[in-house]
Amino acid sequence: MSSTESPSVPAASVLPRVAPVQVGEGERLRSVGLPGVTLTVRSRPPAREDLPTALYVHGLGGSSQNWSALMAELDGVVGSEALDLPGFGDSPPPDDGDYSVTGHARAVIRYLDAAGRGPVHLFGNSLGGAVATRVAAVRPDLVRTLTLVSPALPELRVQRSAVPTALLGVPGIAALFTRFTREWTAEQRVRGVMALCYGDPGRVSPEAFRYAVEELERRQRLPYFWDAMTRSARGIVNAYTLGGQHGLWRQAERVLAPTLLIYGGRDQLVGFRMARKAARAFRDSRLLSLPDAGHVAMMEYPDVVAGAFRELLAQTAGSGEGAHAVAPGARS
Repeated sequence: MSSTESPSVPAASVLPRVAPVQVGEGERLRSVGLPGVTLTVRSRPPAREDLPTALYVHGLGGSSQNWSALMAELDGVVGSEALDLPGFGDSPPPDDGDYSVTGHARAVIRYLDAAGRGPVHLFGNSLGGAVATRVAAVRPDLVRTLTLVSPALPELRVQRSAVPTALLGVPGIAALFTRFTREWTAEQRVRGVMALCYGDPGRVSPEAFRYAVEELERRQRLPYFWDAMTRSARGIVNAYTLGGQHGLWRQAERVLAPTLLIYGGRDQLVGFRMARKAARAFRDSRLLSLPDAGHVAMMEYPDVVAGAFRELLAQTAGSGEGAHAVAPGARS
């Protein structure tokens, strides 16, 4: 089954009722209808009218809630909006069932065009990093700066711990996994995900863990839960195989926006060794290495990520510093 086939799930208008999505203090949720897709947008109203907008794109299996801590840290710096990609968070599946990296990028572009928000400070994590890279390459007019946290860019030698995630994209594997893990509780699943994504799962507060369990329980009631996961995983694998001008590394070289790259030394999904390759590929890049972080540095160290972003703004507004500068305190 290709990622462009129509999804075998109910239309959004007949989806079952599920528990409401968690909304943090100071946040708002709204639904935006666009051609072929409906997106849920989590936002924090800007502290001032003249603040620029930042748009955040989450990774595989995540949601806009992954950015809540960083959005709060950047109050007074930007007005923040985080998308739930089609089929994730509180966004229903896309009408055409396209969960490819290009399909997700198209949804982001449609939102920015419709909202008139560009150019924005664009953030992406994991799958969202690949999506944001594609958006910045094909629509430079929409992107003021680009911040990528452990972006899912092609690796020749994938880490062993990342193989199960990639296998989700293989036809039949998701159904097999579901059958073998039928007895797993939501708590067990969340602990497994956090062990994979965090450099130190002990940094997760009891409240954050409880929210994650509630969100997983909510999403598992949706009939398209596994469909969105497996097709998006397949979309990443397919994007890794593209060559020529559509290849993600080639598109990274086309990005004009000043770029902040953030990699975690304990990342089990995106190889830390890819940090230097990324710094060479993006023409105007700054690299921040966090030795103790895992795959979601913006959730583990939101204050540090926010500080690095402020430095990016200061550099691009003032000195016009050249490409490949390494942020202060970064590790090579």
